[in-house]
Amino acid sequence: MAEAADADAVAVSEPLDLVRLSLDEIVFVKLRGDRELQGRLHAYDSHCNLVLGDVEETIYVVEEDDEEEETVKTLKKQSEMLFVRGDSVVLISPQAAS
Repeated sequence: MAEAADADAVAVSEPLDLVRLSLDEIVFVKLRGDRELQGRLHAYDSHCNLVLGDVEETIYVVEEDDEEEETVKTLKKQSEMLFVRGDSVVLISPQAAS
């Protein structure tokens, strides 16, 4: 049991090691501008540029009506493959177990 804990400690010595462990797995990516992505992580680099496959993009749009009440609409898009520039990435997380 202690050997498994030691192996995990060695495997994660830098922040991007957590991203490396998610290669070829489904990840959740939060972006600037009220956008979220969920897809399979194919590649990344030290700038957090990402290549995702089978991506579902969720965009949150806040609309104000005549009475100044805000409503949030969600738009969903599907993409087969997507390149994400690292300077827009806020969070990269493994998919939550369901």
